[in-house]
Amino acid sequence: MSQPSPFVQSFFDEDTSTFTHVVYEHAGGHAAIVDPVLDFDPASGRTRHDSADAVIAFVHEQGLTVDWILETHAHADHLSSAPYLQTCLGGRIAIGEAIRRVQGVFKPIFNLEPGFATDGSQFDHLFKDGEVFHIGGLQAQAWHVPGHTPADLAYVIGDAVFVGDTIFPPDVGTARCDFPGGDAHALYRSIQRLLGLPADTRLFMCHDYPVTDRAPSAMCTVGEQRQGNIHVHEGVGEAEFVAMRQARDATLSMPRLILPSIQVNVRAGQLPPPEADGRRYLKLPVDVL
Repeated sequence: MSQPSPFVQSFFDEDTSTFTHVVYEHAGGHAAIVDPVLDFDPASGRTRHDSADAVIAFVHEQGLTVDWILETHAHADHLSSAPYLQTCLGGRIAIGEAIRRVQGVFKPIFNLEPGFATDGSQFDHLFKDGEVFHIGGLQAQAWHVPGHTPADLAYVIGDAVFVGDTIFPPDVGTARCDFPGGDAHALYRSIQRLLGLPADTRLFMCHDYPVTDRAPSAMCTVGEQRQGNIHVHEGVGEAEFVAMRQARDATLSMPRLILPSIQVNVRAGQLPPPEADGRRYLKLPVDVL
């Protein structure tokens, strides 16, 4: 029997240009939440749960049981609301096992507390490449797709693939590779793995940055990417892609929320522990990144 096609409901956060996806069997069935957003105001340091509450409302409306809260990687552009969603809905928070490498890089950059573990133990589960798991009756598989960061995963669930920051809508292109541990050669190979799937496979984006007045697009097909991706369409070789990506990355500024985001996301979305005064603080390393 063929794998059923999952239902997907996508939510777009305009402030960070991020999609959160709910992938599920059917109304009343089991679900996973992919790349949830915590609203954060860097000027005041205040957090809100408006984006997460919209996801929670949908889950309740559909009568869904959340099995997993899936992170594609430790995001540099938004904070994760995974712990809040877990408290409200349950589910296991998971990411790729290479998060350990990312934690090892950023612990000294932020001079995190001595007790901060770099073994990924903040997450409920660490996926290996090719590992199979289930969302109710849906079979899913984790694919390690490094390049943007060393720890990126894509989640293949039937004819739907949640690609994280490997690839964007065709008119936007591909993700940067200049963060610590990024590798444009690895990204090219990861993208080719994704584009080797059948042409009608649905690819669900983590971000969209429309270059025209079109609406943000949560999904496109493998075929559309092969034909039209401005950076990596059919016929673009690895050397050409790497030269383009490295030249382009050299012109990019750091993401607006990279400093708070990384500190939180390497902790599976938890804020840093309170200090002696009972308050939690996010650090701003000077002249480091």
